[in-house]
Amino acid sequence: MSAYLLNEFSCVPRRSKRSVAIRMRFNCLIVFVALWPLAPRTAHSQESGRAAATGEAAKPRLDSEVIAEGEGSFGHYHIFANSWWSYLYTGGVEYDRHSWGYFGKSRMDYVAEVLPVAILLQPAQTDVWGNPRSKAHELVPGAAISPIGLRMMWRNDKSFRPYFIVKGGTIVFAKKALSQDAAYQNFLFQLGIGVQTKLTDRLDLRVGYSDIHFSDAFMVPSNPGLDVMAYTGGLSYRLRGKKR
Repeated sequence: MSAYLLNEFSCVPRRSKRSVAIRMRFNCLIVFVALWPLAPRTAHSQESGRAAATGEAAKPRLDSEVIAEGEGSFGHYHIFANSWWSYLYTGGVEYDRHSWGYFGKSRMDYVAEVLPVAILLQPAQTDVWGNPRSKAHELVPGAAISPIGLRMMWRNDKSFRPYFIVKGGTIVFAKKALSQDAAYQNFLFQLGIGVQTKLTDRLDLRVGYSDIHFSDAFMVPSNPGLDVMAYTGGLSYRLRGKKR
């Protein structure tokens, strides 16, 4: 019987043999892709079972926290911007997650921020570069988002923890910012230092200092830009991870 099947298969054209082999490989690939999502769960269950059998503690989940924060500018400097006469005040939520291990003795966290409140106090009348033409000021509402950021935190297991933070994103106003010839949308960059102090096992107080820059990067011919020094403050709530 086996000899008969061998003879029959040898009579199949070469192209058919190749198509059969390709079909078999394709079917194997489909099975592999279908079973792939089950692999992490299986590994996790095996690890949990091993930890339970040996009495070892399961690995703690990554620390993450949500910070209700506010910022207010109190001074200016000139590096990448021209305007001296405007001030920025913001309020929103920041998300921090311990995603990149440690660098030296600092914990490396991913940072994202949403600022539904962004109030710009600017001159009511300006020239093309944002220089005021009167002493009158106006409030311009806006909002900002910074999806890319990094926080370095030291003394992670202590009550007093200094940090360095950098965030980048965009800020949009209801009116052209800093000049009638500028843009509604601007690029936003924040650089800051500060400290978080433990209040409870899950609640921290955060205070700090930030340099804030925004400008339209010459998306339009006028690009006044603004560089301000700002105080920052907020309350941080830890979402998960083992307690300190």
